[in-house]
Parts: sequence; C-alpha cells; structure tokens
Amino acid sequence: MTLAIDGGTPTRSTPFPAWPQYDDTEREGLIRALEQGQWWRVAGNEVTTFEREFAAFHGAPAAIALTNGTHALELALEMIGLRPGDEVIVPAFTFISTSIAVQRLGGVAVPVDVDRETYCLDPALLESVRSDRTRAVIPVHLAGNVADMDAILAWARPHGIEVIQDAAHAHGARWRGRPLGELGTTACFSFQNGKLMTAGEGGALLLADADAYPEAFARHSCGRPIGDLAYRHQSVSSNFRMTEFSGAVLRAQLARLPEQNERRERSWQVLEGLLSALDGVTPQGRDPRCDLDPHYMAMFTVDPAVWAGVNRDRVVEALVAEGIPAFLNYPPVYRTEAFWAAPTPQPGHPDEYAERCPVSENLGRHGIWLHHRVLLGTPADLEDVAAALHKVLSALGARSSVGVA
Repeated sequence: MTLAIDGGTPTRSTPFPAWPQYDDTEREGLIRALEQGQWWRVAGNEVTTFEREFAAFHGAPAAIALTNGTHALELALEMIGLRPGDEVIVPAFTFISTSIAVQRLGGVAVPVDVDRETYCLDPALLESVRSDRTRAVIPVHLAGNVADMDAILAWARPHGIEVIQDAAHAHGARWRGRPLGELGTTACFSFQNGKLMTAGEGGALLLADADAYPEAFARHSCGRPIGDLAYRHQSVSSNFRMTEFSGAVLRAQLARLPEQNERRERSWQVLEGLLSALDGVTPQGRDPRCDLDPHYMAMFTVDPAVWAGVNRDRVVEALVAEGIPAFLNYPPVYRTEAFWAAPTPQPGHPDEYAERCPVSENLGRHGIWLHHRVLLGTPADLEDVAAALHKVLSALGARSSVGVA
C-alpha cells in the first residue's frame, strides 16, 4: 500500500476535532472583560475571579495567574529563594522550560532519568544526585500522568528540599483521589495554545499556603504589593501579569475541562488497547495511583529491535501525511543547545548524562506523541490512528527488508 507521503491515499480525509475549542461562553467572557472598562488585572475582576476558581478546582489554598507556564516555574523558584549556584533536580525527559526556568535564575539544573513505564521522574535515582547544594526537585507530570508524589515527597522532606510540581500537562489530574493542589506543594501550569485549557498563552501557580499570595502577587507585578500607589517595588521581579481578556477566556475553558478530561480518559483506554496490539509499539504506562490522567498527549514508542531500520522521524512525517496529528518526542534536556548556553555553566557533558539516562535517551529517539484532540474524537477516529500507524510501519518496514517480530 502506497503511503500518503509518497502520493497514496491518506488514511483520513476528515480532520480530528479542532483545538482550541470554544463557544459563546468564551465570547460572552470576552465581552464582559471588554465592557468592564478595565483590561488590566490590577483594576479588573476576570483574572482575580479565575484565580479563585482555578485554586478551588484543584483543591489549593490560592493561585496566581501568570503570562505563561515558564514564568510560573520561575516564580515558584523565586518564592523559595533560589540563589545562583543552587541545584535543582529535573527530569531529563521534559520540555526545556523545566530546566530553563532554573538556569535563567542562575541555578544549576541536574537532570535525572525517568521511569520507563510512566515517563515521569524516577524517585529511586534522586539520592544519587543529591548534594549539599540541592535546593529543590521539579517532578513533571508528563502528558498528564502524575509522578510518584508519595516517594518524591518522602525523599525530599527529611532533607529540607522543596518540591515544585510541573503540572503544565496535568490540568485536573488526581493522585490517590486528591487534586494536585492538595498535595502540599506549589504546582505550575501552562495555558499555551495546545494545552488542555488555553487562552493562547498563559500560566498559573498553585500556592500551598494562602498567606503566600501577597508575595506572589508582588513578585509577578514588578515587585509592587497589592494596592500599591506609591511605586513601592519590594523585589527585583518582572512583569508576569495576565490580561483580563485571557482571564475571561480561561474561566470558560475551566468550566469545560472536567467533561473533556472524562472523554480523554475513556478514549485512551480504547487507543491504548489498539496501540498495544501492534507489534513493536508500546504506549505510555500509568501509575495506578494516578486515578485521573487528563492525557495532554497520547504517547508511545516504536521498538527499533522490531522495526530495525525504520526512522522515527520518517514515521512521524508519514503519519502527518496520513492525517494523524503526530509529533516527535522531546529530546532529553541535555541534548539541547539551550541547556549548555545558560549563564550559569552546567557541569558535565551530554554523553555523561546519556549514560545515566537510558530511558530518556530511548524516549527522545524512538518516542512519538499525538495531540490530545485525537482523544476527543470518536471510536472510529481512534481506529484510524492505529490503522495509519500499522500502515506506516508496515510500509517503512518492508522498504528496509526487516520482518516484524
């Protein structure tokens, strides 16, 4: 069968559900923000109301809305007093913002490997990289799958090490029945255009203590405290303020999130089974204590031992041509130029990290992810995903003259 990338007929001729999704709720919110006559969060009501609603939804004492998820990480690190030279443990397999936020504040990002099933930070490796300069650890809830917070907190607390959740993929996730705001740490979220709820850009920081809100507010507003009229800048901070228009849109997006999360959970159960039935394809696993995974990504790996000679990048290109919204996995953070270009020099060499991070290396080289809008489709849509992947692997495998194990 000829692949679409080579001129054949695509598996799909109709698109998956569009993203972002919106309706009159967003329109009404934008008009409400417009007509209140104050488009700045300091004088308006939309962002402040969104903060209360977002915190309540996640069981947190308070939340601060921000310009983006990267700034949420930076603010969380500012709030713990990160100093130049302090070390922060991060997963080797994550989007670059997790390490860049540390490095922009002068800290040293220390990558460690992830669990081969969940793709989340492996807590068994934390002690091997702890030093007297370790200030914090940032577990990432990769693709919505909550990291092993029990083990991470149990390790960190006796050492006085701060835990900052990177929840950019995990809006509405639950761990042992508890939302992320009830786990006793700060949690950072992103509302970038592809995220599970979005205003195009945006971010939020869940706070573990409501008393921290005034400091967080000042730090996200050029160091100015709430109600300041005398330019009393209290810290060397930046402007991370969200606009009223974004706040209004996010209130609508939050109201829609629970139903979408339920749909994605149901769809993943189907898609996981379809993918698992394909030779050499392994879907992302899940810790059973993560009892609600919102599935920002549908992730899987293609085993090079089964599909020898099949280039992962070519598989992704072919899937896109077949009408499937497929993407390459992130490279490990230490495989990026940015990791080594930060103002504070990073110790070591990429090959040294690679030896310590075999799972991250495998995910970076052989992993593929699908946008979560796939999971908002019908059962027939999910069958098309599996059919397209089988078609692509079979065609590329035949070209390389390698049989399927």
